[in-house]
Amino acid sequence: MEENMKLATVEDTVEYHLFLIPDEPRDPEKHKEILQKYIERIMTHFAPMLVPYIWQNQPFNLKYKPGKGDVPAHMFGMTKFGDNIEDEWFIVYVVKQITKEFPELVARIEDNDGEFLLIEAADFLPKWLDPDNSANRVFFHQGELCIIPAPRKPGAVSWLPSTPPTIPQALNIISTHPEKILASDSIQAAVNRRIRGYPEKIQASLHRAHCFLPAGIVAVLKQRPRLVAAGVQAFYLRDPIDLRACRIFKTFLPETRIMASVTFTKCLYAQLVQQRFVPDRRSGYRMPPPSHPQYRAHELGMKLAHGFEILCSKCSPHFSDSKKSVMTTSPLWAGFLESLKKNDYFKGLIEGSAQYQARLEMAKNYFQLSVNRPESSLALSPGEEILTLLQTTPFDIEELKKEEANLPPEDDDQWLDLSPDQLDQLLQEAAGKKEAEPISKKEEQNYDLTQVSESMKAFISKVSTHKGAELPREPSEAPITFDADSFLNYFDKILGPRPHESDSDDLDDEDFECLDSDDDLDLKTQGTGEEASLKGTLNDLKSYMAQMDQELANTSIGKSFTTQKQMEPLSQTTSNNSDEEDSGAGGSVMTPVDVDLNLVSNILESYSSQAGLAGPASNLLQSMGVQLPDNTDHRPTRLWPPHHD
Repeated sequence: MEENMKLATVEDTVEYHLFLIPDEPRDPEKHKEILQKYIERIMTHFAPMLVPYIWQNQPFNLKYKPGKGDVPAHMFGMTKFGDNIEDEWFIVYVVKQITKEFPELVARIEDNDGEFLLIEAADFLPKWLDPDNSANRVFFHQGELCIIPAPRKPGAVSWLPSTPPTIPQALNIISTHPEKILASDSIQAAVNRRIRGYPEKIQASLHRAHCFLPAGIVAVLKQRPRLVAAGVQAFYLRDPIDLRACRIFKTFLPETRIMASVTFTKCLYAQLVQQRFVPDRRSGYRMPPPSHPQYRAHELGMKLAHGFEILCSKCSPHFSDSKKSVMTTSPLWAGFLESLKKNDYFKGLIEGSAQYQARLEMAKNYFQLSVNRPESSLALSPGEEILTLLQTTPFDIEELKKEEANLPPEDDDQWLDLSPDQLDQLLQEAAGKKEAEPISKKEEQNYDLTQVSESMKAFISKVSTHKGAELPREPSEAPITFDADSFLNYFDKILGPRPHESDSDDLDDEDFECLDSDDDLDLKTQGTGEEASLKGTLNDLKSYMAQMDQELANTSIGKSFTTQKQMEPLSQTTSNNSDEEDSGAGGSVMTPVDVDLNLVSNILESYSSQAGLAGPASNLLQSMGVQLPDNTDHRPTRLWPPHHD
C-alpha cells in the first residue's frame, strides 16, 4: 500500500471587501443593519448561480465586518481556493457582477500575491504603478475596473492625494469622479479575458464520471454534491496516519458498492485520477485487472471511498447535537427561503416533490455555509456533516441499484492528455495572445534566419535595469532596428552619471562617460583640454581591445567561433597605430568572427536540444515574436544525446 506523506501546501486565499458609498457618518447599529440587509439581498440574488457550484475548498461568503481604524464597516468575505484557480476568477466575476447589480457598492479584491488583478494586466499598466504605491487604488464600481491615479506632482490635482489613498479617500474619489478613474481598455480586457464565459463556463468546468461507490457515499452525494470536493481533498492530502483508518473500513463497507454517476470539477477529477494508489488488502477493496472495461470506475470509487472514510474517522459519531440545529434555528432562514421563492429559485417545481426537496436541501446547505456561517466551534466539519446525513437520511440500496441501468453517460477525459501543441495553444489563449499561424512547407524552405539575429539585436537595444529587460509589446508588428549610438547611450545611463553630475573624480567614471554618443550633449561647457583627454581615453580603450584580440588569437578560444571567409588584410584597415596593435601577434592577420552566424547557430542548437519542449531559446524567441519551423533534422546534439536501446 502506498503511503504518501501529506503535501505541505500554502493555503491560497482570496479576500473581497464590499463598501457602501457615499461613505457618510451613520449610526453604527443602523449601518450594521443596512449592510446585513445587503448581504441577504446579494446572496439571494446570486443563489441560482452559487448554490450548485462545487468549490475546491471553501465557498463564496459574506459577513458583516465592523470598522477598524481608517477602514469603515463593510461586507467581507474570504475563500480558500486551494489548487483550483478557477474558483478565484469565478469570485472575481461574482464581485464584478455585484457592483453592476448594486451600483452603490464598491468592491476591492486581493489574494496572497496582493493585487493579482494588476498582475494579470502587468503588460498594460502605466509606468508609475508598482507594488509600492498600488495600495487602495484598485476597485470595482458599477461593473467596471477602476484604478485611482497618482498625480505627477504633489498637489497637481486637488482631489488626488500624493500618497496611496486611505479607504475613505478612495471611496470619496470613486463617488465624486467615477469617470476619471476607469482603467484603460487594455487593462479591462486583460481582466475580462479571465472571467469571459461565466456563468455558462461553470458547466464547462465540470466532469461527470462513473464511480463504483459504497451506497452510503452515493446517498450523501445526492444530498450534498459539493462534499465530493472534501472527499477528494482528504484522499489527495492523505498521510500514513490517515490511512490507518482505511485498513479496515467501518463506515463505508466495500460490500455495499454500486455504480453511480458523480460530478467533479475538472481539477478534482484530475487530482483523483493522477495519483497512483494501491489499497490495503485488509480493506476489502479489491481491484479488477486494468484491462477490465470498468477498471476506471472501480479505481475512482476506491479512491473516493478512502477519502470519505478518512473524513469520518476524524470525528466522533456522537458529536454535539447543538451543531445540527444551527441552521434551522436561525431567524434569517424563513426570510431567505421566501426571497428564493420570489427569485424563482425552485423553477415552478411542486412543493414536496423529489426535485423540489433536492433544491431545498442545496439551498439549506448554501445558507449555512455562505449566509449564516456559524462560529467555528459550532460549524460542522465535512466528516460530521457526512455522518449527520447518514443518520438522518434513510436510503435503500436496492433502489439505488435500480438506477445503475439509467446512468447518464460519462464525459470524455481526453482533456487530461493534451499534446504539446494543444498545451501551447491553451497557454497562448490564457495569456491573451493570438495563436500563431502554422508555418507552411514552402515557408520552411525559404525561412530567413536573419530574423533571429535581427530580433536579438532589437532585444539588446532595449533598456535593461534591475527589474528586467523591456520587450516590445507587439514584436510581430514593430519594425526591427538597431541603433548602436542609442545602445551606447543607454549603457552610459546605466553604468554611471555624467562628469558634471558626479561627486567623484574617479577615472572609471570618465571612462564610461566617453561612451556617451548623444548628439545633443552640450560640449560647449568642456574645454579643449577635456576634449583631448576624452579622445585620448577613447584611443587607449581601442588599444586595449586590440591587444586583447591579439592575445586571444593565439589561444584555442577563437576556434570555437565561426569566422568570416573573406577579409581584407589587416594592414589595409588599421589606423596609424597598426604596428603597435599587430606587435603582440607577430603581424598575423586575424579573421573577424561572424557574430550573426555564431548567434544564430548557438540559438538553433539550444532550440534543437529542447526536443520540442519549453526552454530558454524558445521562450526568448517567442517573447520577441519569432516563430521557428519544426525541427526536421533529428540528428543528436551535444546537449541532448539520444537513448540507445
